Amino acid sequence: MSSIELTPSQKNILQALINLHREKEDAIKGEDIATQVDRNAGTIRNQMQSLKALQLVEGVPGPKGGYKPTAAAYEALEIQQMDEPATVPLTHEGESIEDVIVDEIDLSSVHHPELCRAEIHIQGSVRDIHEGDAVTVGPTPLSKLVIEGTVDGKDDTNNIIILRIDNMVAPAEEAEH
Repeated sequence: MSSIELTPSQKNILQALINLHREKEDAIKGEDIATQVDRNAGTIRNQMQSLKALQLVEGVPGPKGGYKPTAAAYEALEIQQMDEPATVPLTHEGESIEDVIVDEIDLSSVHHPELCRAEIHIQGSVRDIHEGDAVTVGPTPLSKLVIEGTVDGKDDTNNIIILRIDNMVAPAEEAEH
């Protein structure tokens, strides 16, 4: 677990940088981060100085320059970097979302069917997903679990979608190992 204490603003900016870097796999301009987090580009530059001092970002000079997250940035936000992550499909309003990785599925209160919730932790932006939207996650690699639900809330800073589970299915046959 990381010992670096980040402010909510720093977490938000760092998460936006990581999301944009995953999409482009190149240096990210401060203006692009500013647009993503709805902040002024000058504010982003100031925050990047403190994030560089913490060795969470590196600056890339030149016309194609910008910022890149360091391995420590992933650790600070407790994001696992994987070379070949298992693919868990995620659909939003019937459309498949290709540029995200489902990191973790936390089920809560399954003992109370009317209040059954799932926290879906993803790598990638959740900004286009809103309360009341239909989301389907799965099938997962081993258990083939599929969760269908309605978005009950979300945490943009930590890329978490909270689903009110409408349907959850896992086939009864033996899972492949």
